[in-house]
Amino acid sequence: MEIIEVEAFVAVAQEGVFTRAAERLHLSQPAISRRIELLERELGAPLFERVPAGARLTEAGRVFLPFARQVLAATRDGAAAVRALDEEARGTITLALVGTLAGTSLTGRLRAFRAAHPHVRLLLRTARSDEVSALVQQGEAQLGLRYFNDPAPQVQSHFVADEPLCVVCAAQSRWVDDDGRISPDALVGVPWVTFPVGTRSSGEPFARLVTRQLQRCGLDDAEIVAIDSLTAQKRLIEADFGLGLLPASSIEEEVRLGTLRVLPIPALETAAPVVVIHRRRAYLSGAVRRLLAMLTEEAAQSTTDGDHTPFAARRGQDERERRHVDPATSYRDVNSP
Repeated sequence: MEIIEVEAFVAVAQEGVFTRAAERLHLSQPAISRRIELLERELGAPLFERVPAGARLTEAGRVFLPFARQVLAATRDGAAAVRALDEEARGTITLALVGTLAGTSLTGRLRAFRAAHPHVRLLLRTARSDEVSALVQQGEAQLGLRYFNDPAPQVQSHFVADEPLCVVCAAQSRWVDDDGRISPDALVGVPWVTFPVGTRSSGEPFARLVTRQLQRCGLDDAEIVAIDSLTAQKRLIEADFGLGLLPASSIEEEVRLGTLRVLPIPALETAAPVVVIHRRRAYLSGAVRRLLAMLTEEAAQSTTDGDHTPFAARRGQDERERRHVDPATSYRDVNSP
């Protein structure tokens, strides 16, 4: 049963004449007659009695008419609801995000979205980057915020911001002076705590960043303490098992409490991209599109309250040169590993 057949039936029932129903629907009379014929065949009963004055409903037609009208009404209501999603954002959005990002300036954007769109229910789920991607691909979340892009072909990534990675050590570390001043050359023989490589985990891109930065500073032979948990990494660094290169948002609490120190070593500092993802061919409601726009429209902006703010302003060419970062391999490209 097709909507166009139901629409033709209601039009004939209201007009009482096939020709007027055809004019109303901008169709030919044979086209109207064919749709009624198909509908009667599917229902197994005649819906109209043809009389000289036009068409009169049969008993089957009278029984079917209120249901047909409900079908058309529901279709119109559904179309209106979809249009309303564009005209005034409403509905429910599930956003999956990496837990550490909840402490960044992104929280302010989400708060601004909720204030601007009070009719939208925003549900948040925290997970690791790979879990965020799984939730989005399975349709359990419309959008996801994670580190680095998901290389899966069915996922679309949009750049949001750069998350600074800071060199950190224990509050009282044997590896550095009390004032924290140190050059990369003085770090020869110092162990580094980071994620393992070759596990296909969401932390592996961070490990590759650490390896890249160490190589650029001539520290290729540095001992790597491979730990697959960010929380465990911080605890080991606090215990002075080595230094780390960690996301700024993940160490805010430890820096505030004084258990970790940020070391100003520009040559080692870098950034990891934060992206918002969605299924490439997914239907995005008006509310989802508005949230996506709000998350990405400030991609070139961020807080600049200090050296360890969650999202520092995007570095220009001079900053890249100062940090010895090759623009061609900058992690502005979310297709990097």
